[in-house]
Amino acid sequence: MILVHKLKGQPMFLNADLIESVESTPDTVVTLADGRRYVVADRPEEIVERSMNFRASVLVAAEELRSSTIHHRPPVLIPLDGGRED
Repeated sequence: MILVHKLKGQPMFLNADLIESVESTPDTVVTLADGRRYVVADRPEEIVERSMNFRASVLVAAEELRSSTIHHRPPVLIPLDGGRED
């Protein structure tokens, strides 16, 4: 999700994965993959930069997760019943 601002300044979060296009008409119009359109106060360049940063953060988090599972032994699974045998 990325932060954008409505024309009156209210913050709103958009799913960056759904952004299909960003236009300046002169207002910034963000079109999502499902056809919904949002007019926002942010410049198109800001939206593109936030989307790129979001995508990069997802890749970094995935790499950190992958690295942590490679360098550590698998988690110990504990049965829900506490391991008791009845």
